[in-house]
Formats: sequence, C-alpha cells, structure tokens
Amino acid sequence: MVHEKNDGKDKDMILPLIQQNRPALSWEFKIKKRLKTVPSCLGKFRPLVGQCCHQCTPESLRKKLGQTSLGFQNLLSVNETHTRYRGWLVRRVCSALFVSGCKVHASPAGNRLERVSQSNRVKEALTAAPEGGDGRGQLSHLSPLLSLINTCISPGFLRFLSWVMLKMFSSVFGSVQVNLNHLPPLHRASEEGSPLLYVHVRQSAADSALIPLVLFCHNLRVPYSVCPLHITSFFIRSVLQKVGVILLPPSAPTEQDAETDGLYAPVMTSLVRELLHEGQALSVGVSAASGGGGRWLARVTQLIKEGSVPDVRLVPVGISYDRVPETDAEVGLSSVFWWLWSLLWTTPEGSVRVHFAQPFSLKEMCESGRCRADEWLPLQDLLLPVILDNRAGCVFGRRRMSWLLPSSRCASEPDEAPRHPEGDLAVSVVLHLIFSAASCTAVMATSLVSSLLLYRHRKGVSASALSRDVSWLTEELLFRNKDVGFGGSLEAVVRYSLALLFPHLIVAAVSSRKDPFIAPHPSLAATMHLHLQAQVVTHAFILEAVGACAVSAMLCEVVRSGGVSSRVRSDGVDGEQVSGDMEFDVMLGQSELTERALQLCHLLPPGFMPPCQSSQSFALDAIDSLVRCGILIMEEIPREVHICDFWKKDGALSWTTSDDPYRSDSDCEAEEQELRSYKISRPSQCPEMLFFLCGMLAGHMRALCWATGCLDLLPAPLPEVEFVAQVHSHLCDAANQKKQHYESCSKEAARTAVRSLIDLGVLAEERRRGEGVFLSVAPLFQSPENRKKLQRFVSQYLFN
Repeated sequence: MVHEKNDGKDKDMILPLIQQNRPALSWEFKIKKRLKTVPSCLGKFRPLVGQCCHQCTPESLRKKLGQTSLGFQNLLSVNETHTRYRGWLVRRVCSALFVSGCKVHASPAGNRLERVSQSNRVKEALTAAPEGGDGRGQLSHLSPLLSLINTCISPGFLRFLSWVMLKMFSSVFGSVQVNLNHLPPLHRASEEGSPLLYVHVRQSAADSALIPLVLFCHNLRVPYSVCPLHITSFFIRSVLQKVGVILLPPSAPTEQDAETDGLYAPVMTSLVRELLHEGQALSVGVSAASGGGGRWLARVTQLIKEGSVPDVRLVPVGISYDRVPETDAEVGLSSVFWWLWSLLWTTPEGSVRVHFAQPFSLKEMCESGRCRADEWLPLQDLLLPVILDNRAGCVFGRRRMSWLLPSSRCASEPDEAPRHPEGDLAVSVVLHLIFSAASCTAVMATSLVSSLLLYRHRKGVSASALSRDVSWLTEELLFRNKDVGFGGSLEAVVRYSLALLFPHLIVAAVSSRKDPFIAPHPSLAATMHLHLQAQVVTHAFILEAVGACAVSAMLCEVVRSGGVSSRVRSDGVDGEQVSGDMEFDVMLGQSELTERALQLCHLLPPGFMPPCQSSQSFALDAIDSLVRCGILIMEEIPREVHICDFWKKDGALSWTTSDDPYRSDSDCEAEEQELRSYKISRPSQCPEMLFFLCGMLAGHMRALCWATGCLDLLPAPLPEVEFVAQVHSHLCDAANQKKQHYESCSKEAARTAVRSLIDLGVLAEERRRGEGVFLSVAPLFQSPENRKKLQRFVSQYLFN
C-alpha cells in the first residue's frame, strides 16, 4: 500500500516485514545487503481504479469517485481513537466499544414469508408441483425453504459476530486495507434510494465475510450475503441466518443441486424481489470457472426487465490476498472448532486489500441497449471451420457462454432458456461484473513475485535480478492503470514477498555466492500456489499475452516452413531464459497476425476480455500493445493511394481514406496488397519478454491440449462430474510424467478445458431423465485425424 504523508490515516500502510520475534534467516540478511544499491521506485503514483464502463453506463460514469487524498485504512487497527472514550480500560475493550457504536440497519423478517408465498411465480410453481393441493397443502412444500425466507439481520447478533470476525481476522491477516476513496460514492448511492448489489469473484469463504464487515465498520447497510458453502451444523446455520446470510437448503450440497428443485428458483426470485423492495443490499460471489452465483444476478436482471424493481446499483468489489486462505466446501461444527483452535497457534501473515468500484445502474445497462449480446455465436461456429481446414478465414463474433448461467430446471429437462435474449443479457451482465471485479483488484506483492518466478525465471534467478524485475513490473502495472497492494522500499517489498512465499521456493544462500539464488519449488502444491497468485497479473497483461501468443504461433509456422534466416530455439517450451542471440529475418502480416489473436480470444476463459468490446477490436488492440511495449515494429508499405485498412475481412473493422470523395466501398472489395507488416524489435533481447507473456496463457492452453489427447482413453458416455474428474486425473498424470507444468492440472483447468471441448463440439451432451448430463466424444472427433488437428491448433500457442 502506498504510504501517503498528507495525513495520519495511512500509518499502517507499510507492509509488515519479517516478524521481529522470529530469528531472521541468513538469506534474508544477504538479500538486505544486496538490495541496498537498488533505488526505491514504489509509492510515487497511484492510479484511479474502479470507474464504471464508459460504453455501457455513461450516465453512471459522470458521478465520479471520491477525492484522491483519503488514503487507506487498516480495518483491524482499532484503538481508542475510534471510540468516544479514553483511558486504560478503553484501550483493552476498544474493539467492543467500536462495534457497539457502529450504525446498524436492522432488517426483521416480518411478514416476508406471507409475501413470498403470495407471489404469482411461487403460486404457479406450487400448482405445478406434484401432489400440489390448495392452501396449507401447498405451503407444506415450502418447509425446506422456510429458514431461507426468514433470514434476517439482528442488531445484537450482527454486533457480536462483527466483533468476533475482527478478532478472527486479526489472527489470520496482518492487515485488511480499505480504499477510503471508494466509500463516499457508496454513501451517496445508498442515499439515492436504489438498493446496492455487491458482486465479487469467489476466491475463499473469507470474501463473503469481509464485505459485510467493511460495510458495517463504515456505517453502511450490511447486505444479505449469498453463501455457496454447504453448512451442516444447525447451530451455525441459525447464527448465520440472523446476520443476513442466505444459505443453501440443508439437502443441497451445491448450488446446482439446489437449482434442480422446481420450487427453489421461484422462491429465491420472490425472496430477492421482497428484499429489494425493502431497500436491502445484497452481496453475491461469482465463479468464472463454474458459473456459480450467476443465477442470482440473472434473478435481479429479470426483476429489472419485468419492472418489478425500479433499479439496482451494481458495485463490483475487488479483494486481493497476499495468501488466499483455504476453505472447505462443507462446513460443520467440528471443522469450525478445529479451525478456531488452530488460530491460537497461527501467526498472522499477509494482508488483504478491498476495493469497491464505482456503483452503476443495472437499469441503464439493460435498457440502453449498449450491453448487447446479439453477435454471440457457438464456439464451434467460430473455430471449427478453421480447425478442420474447411476455410482459411475466421468467423467474427463473440463466444456464447450460456453455461455461466446454470439451468434452474431439472436436469432431465432440456434447457433452452440461455439462448433466449433475456438469458443472453443476463450472461452479459455476469461477464461484465466478473471483468469489472477483476479489473479493480489490486496486485499484491506476492502476486507480482509469483508471476516473475513462474513465467520468467522458472529455473531460478538471483535476488538482485529479481528485484530489478519487481521494479520494472511494478511500473508496467501502474502504466496500465492497475493498482498495487504494497508500498515502501523495494527491499521491504521483496523480502516480505519471499517470506510469505518461502514454503513454495528454493532459496540457496551460501557464502560462495554474492547473491542468494531463488527458484520456485518444482512440486504440484508450490506451482499451483504460485499460479493462483499470479492470475491477477495475467489479467493486467492479457492484451500483451494474447498478442505474444499470436506472434509465437506465426513464428512456429515460419520455422516449420523454413522461412527464418538463423537458428530459432525449438526445445524451450517451459519459458526458460534464452541463451544466445535470435535473429529473425521475417515479416509478419497484419491480417494473419490479427487472425491468430482473434482465434485465441475465442478460447480465453471468461473474465479476461471486456464483454462490451468486440473480439476483433480486442485482437487489434492485442497486436497494437506489442508495438507499444517495443516487441514489434510496424512497417508500412508505400502505395500510390493511401488506404488505411485495418484488417479487411467480412464484417471486420475496415475503412478507407482517400482524396477522392467519390471513392466507393466497392473499390476495396478486390484483393489488395498488405498495407502493414511487423517485425520483431531487437530479436536478441525480446524473446525473454515474449516467452514471459506467452507463459501467462500456457497453463490454460496446455490443459486444453492434454485434455484433447486423453479423449480416446476415457470410457464413454460418462456423467459430467465424473468426466471432469477423469480428465483432471489424466492432467495430473501428464504433469507428473513430465515433472513440470503443474499449473495445467488444477480442477479449474480441467473444468474449463471440458467446457471448451463441449462448446467446440468435441464432446456431445446427452441429458438422461433422472441421471443428469452425460458426456461422450462427438462422432466428428472420434477420428484420430480430427483430434490431431485440434491438438495442432491449440499447441501452436505454446511457443514450441
């Protein structure tokens, strides 16, 4: 966190260093000694993050964020100055006094059950239910959902649980930093009358607790939070439902299982409607891999479209961890007690940064028509013709991701709702919020160091070289308007990061070396931890990563065709440092290069691309980003008539400029010479940067390539859950066999790869009544030749 000296609110902003009561290791002294010559470059500039989209919500954008001099506040640093009292005893109980003085907006359930049961959608669902009678007979079907409907916010329980959470988080984290510049817009939005809906990307169960705690401590309305965990303890469920936590039904272990109940969807939609009518705020976590939480956002979008709710203000929330806390999907009383017991022996380490983005109107997004989804096409329509060599060009459009909106019907019934325009609009809103929440997420020190070690220095690096790269990458992040969650001297940042990542690193600090040597541990747990931390850096460099992969794909094709004047590295697929010089005497055409980038865009996981930007525009920006960062040099071919042609393809962005005012568009339909081309700048220095950018997407592409290769080893058909488990097992076996690339064998990578194969038409879905969805290889890809074509297409982006 940047240390600002204009006031006293940032006195806790400097990252905590190694614990003073713990003896320092020898390598820490060596690092400190070597870093004395490295100048500090952090904390000089802080970008303004969290602004809403200028294209989808221009009216909301006019309401600017708060002042830029409020700084940050450590939520866990509660002292007597936060209370109205002073004295020795006050300093001992200042947390309790602070909690008792915070404003609470009580929300009793009242007659909410009656209002929900009398809604038209619930009446229709009860009538359609089997053995549905009248009156009390129908209400008996609601008995499993009564506790969810009666969720309320009790002031006494809320104050007590907030005090407990302050103590618990103090035992886990060193600090929880809140950007105070983002709080005044929340106060103004809450006073305007529209309820607020906070949306974050799910990382841990701590997310759902941090947001209400921050809002409570700053006298804002505590939201009703949707909890995706399966909580089995009746006592814990009763306590959480008193503080506004909407839980899953006791009989449903997952959200998808709950949605298969015919009554759950209409009852929850009616519950959301009643909460919004009461003016209550909501908090929802969204998963980009599985689509969890998307149905709740679709319910709010549906209420806005039908006019049941006037408007809702959406607030993306970015939460950054130095180390993401691990949580189980199922929570019982015994597991909670064991976790509380472990806190007694745990030293608080790491910090958390919370960013609240600018609130924007959901009604404006839905009714303005700017958030469009009419160009969405199935992935097999976009890429299958290219993969199977049936056409040379690329189909323009956006990939339809209807699976981000899990079906609310029974698994035995066909679901055509996602193809409905309202369903596409809901998916577009989900994608927009995932991207917005990820965009306002700060880059922590451990994320920055993890990205460097995993993608640039996988074989190891000296401490001084790592520090120079940390300084360089920090400036690049700030240049891209990405906030960082650390501050202080460069020495403190590097030492702090290495101390937190130490269990996942190999540090060689011997007297014969001037510099300690640092390398990531070549194990599954270490690689997965570093990969998880580095995702936020990948999001910041996604344009450059897509462009670099497109350049790598073209260079690989040039190498295979023999068009390179000198030797090119062909054995470095891991992103190691390149030894020797690389000279490329080759020109890369703009059309071909942009086509490769566009094809890669269709394979990206959700959340990386702005949903309000076309894929072809994103591909053009990806190539331009390589020119800005110095990897490519653009060269124009002189022509008699000056025509500025940006990628002349069917429906792509193209325009002409000429002195002839009567020149028609038909004059440009004929094939013309390539107007622009690119060549690599300083080939002897750029490969390391090029492979660093390519490595950010290599884990995802390699998982898709491995998943395609193991299709002939899987029995078919299999249930979808079991099929994903089998693919995950094969990915782990492939990584263990190679003793590397463990970032490609996570459960999320397996789930994303299977979903991409379904969208490509490689896997066929079959719905069986009472048994769910079964997956099998489609007839078109039962041919080994077609599977090899798919593998060849994906592997071209792995910088072989």
